Amino acid sequence: MGKMIYLDNAATTKTAPEVVEAMLPYFTEFYGNASTVYELGGASKKAMNEARDIIADALGAQSNEIYFTAGGSESDNWALKATADAYRSKGNHIITSKIEHHAILHTCEYLEKNGFEVTYVDVDENGRIKLDQLKKAIRPTTILISVMFANNEIGTLEPIKEIGEIAHENGILFHTDAVQAFGQIPINVDEYHIDMLSASGHKLNGPKGIGFLYIRKGVKIRSFVHGGAQERKRRAGTENIPGIVGLGAAVKRAVTTMQERTSKEIELRDYMIDRVLKEIPFTRLNGDRHLRLPNNANFSFQFIEGESLLIMLDMEGICGSSGSACTSGSLDPSHVLLAIGLPHEIAHGSLRLTLSEEITKEDIDFVIETLKKIVERLRSMSPLYEDFMKKSR
Repeated sequence: MGKMIYLDNAATTKTAPEVVEAMLPYFTEFYGNASTVYELGGASKKAMNEARDIIADALGAQSNEIYFTAGGSESDNWALKATADAYRSKGNHIITSKIEHHAILHTCEYLEKNGFEVTYVDVDENGRIKLDQLKKAIRPTTILISVMFANNEIGTLEPIKEIGEIAHENGILFHTDAVQAFGQIPINVDEYHIDMLSASGHKLNGPKGIGFLYIRKGVKIRSFVHGGAQERKRRAGTENIPGIVGLGAAVKRAVTTMQERTSKEIELRDYMIDRVLKEIPFTRLNGDRHLRLPNNANFSFQFIEGESLLIMLDMEGICGSSGSACTSGSLDPSHVLLAIGLPHEIAHGSLRLTLSEEITKEDIDFVIETLKKIVERLRSMSPLYEDFMKKSR
């Protein structure tokens, strides 16, 4: 097998060399606990505060509004569970969308078992939340709206600014899962009226096991992890200083390179989409054609089973995905694809390809030519495809 072409950057990204370099001293040289009073611990605390400043600047936030977590799932859980607990006296109703990440959906299911009511708003055929339905779902007891900034599977960007305005006009807190968007799309929490925002380091060339939750000053949500006074008494546990330093370095890198990097990704993404749709029949693009993440392309190939497609691509050195990495072991079709109206048999034949700045046009050409051969081969073994072709003659 030749070189690997990695097109699953929505699942995780390669940690950038400069991020690894920034982290290394905090494993062996500046290894002190940031909560201690001596100089060695002070070096860790200084590095942690610098990373917090970088992240805050990237969001147009204040440093004391950034709280480090173990990643996006913890941040999502904290935002929903702690808000539900803190604002229970005001109401017990939460609004979200049907295409959220399972870190949101499963947390909502948990809250429903504990006395809360959740409205799951529909999306259109491109995965954009239906704002009229969102408005109608608001009740006097609604305490939180949580809608992702961009969908992790189909890449669609949600109307976050409008949702934030709706929430604030009605005195409701607004949380967004920005795990896929942060570092790819410029985000200003004031401009978008965001009260809480989740993000994760390993989606933007940072390390795994580190993320953050932005909590706007004045939002009264309590601790999620108990046991110590870290993170201004809101998230106990010895701070992951190497991870925090790496996250800060990754955010700095993402902000600095964003314009040039995403312009290249958009150009290659659109080139790939155009060729696939033109050259492989019975194929559809999932998600909005233009209002989508710079690096995301998601296709459904009729008469194809997605798992077989992934295995055969892997044999050619191409890494892709059939949807969220968190559900890759599931035999059920993507809840996102079902929500945008795809029937089960077409949803099963989906392929998500997510680019990085390292991908070249030559890589895309190889992927497309390989994909054409694999799709043709798989369809030649499909009785459904054979029947369809006979009937269409």
